Amino acid sequence: MAAIQFKQPEISLQAYQAIREFIYTEAGIDLGGSKQMLVSSRLTKRLRHYELDSYDQYADLLLNNKGIERKMAVDLLTTNETYFFRESEHFVALKKWVLENHPHDRMFRLWSAASSSGEEAYSIAMVLDDFFGSRGKWEIFGSDINSVVIEKAKLALYQCLRIDAIPQQFLRKYCLKGEGEYEGFLLIDKKLQSKTNFSEINLTKPLPEVGLFDVIFLRNVLIYFDAKTKEKIIRSLISKLRPKGLLFIGHSESLKSMDLPIDLIGPTTYQKR
Repeated sequence: MAAIQFKQPEISLQAYQAIREFIYTEAGIDLGGSKQMLVSSRLTKRLRHYELDSYDQYADLLLNNKGIERKMAVDLLTTNETYFFRESEHFVALKKWVLENHPHDRMFRLWSAASSSGEEAYSIAMVLDDFFGSRGKWEIFGSDINSVVIEKAKLALYQCLRIDAIPQQFLRKYCLKGEGEYEGFLLIDKKLQSKTNFSEINLTKPLPEVGLFDVIFLRNVLIYFDAKTKEKIIRSLISKLRPKGLLFIGHSESLKSMDLPIDLIGPTTYQKR
């Protein structure tokens, strides 16, 4: 007997608007008016799961659901593109502005606030371990709204196709090449894993008690928010920075026109007053 073919329906303007409002309320992400194809392609598996005939039916189900489906939709609709040592100038600035001036008798704390699947956090971990060695104490906290990528980050297992930007000396020192069933993968060294923790956090909601940080990386995520949400997130994160702590944002992002207690000290690099 032939398998029943699922025919993906078109997403109506009404359904798109409902889902657009949902993801803005839940995650602060503004999809704009023309992401219908992206939304329908990412949510089509949920229509199959519930054997629904339209996105209008799914939107009704989603908005009346208080449990796992809302979380599932957020995971599917959030973008998580990342790679090791992305925007490498920031790693140079990290050493120049912070590490070389950090007192070795105090724990150095860094937050990768939109860490996705962990490549940014582990890139920073390599830099910190290489710089401090046994001379200083450090820890990294990584967070993301997407629970799926957080679980990937905790595994610290990556395809070798994604490692081109890792410096060779770091590859040799911190990355274990997979064999057998793990051929084509690498595992981040356990020493780095032990100092790098991940948690699911929605930056548009009140932040949990995470302590204060010397540096916060918030790169390539602000582009998905409108101006109001962007400023709300930045103010919230600044409150978690120590005085003179640094905030890094993506090279395609800007905080112009915002009256914030930070000063621009380098390309997309800000220092708390």
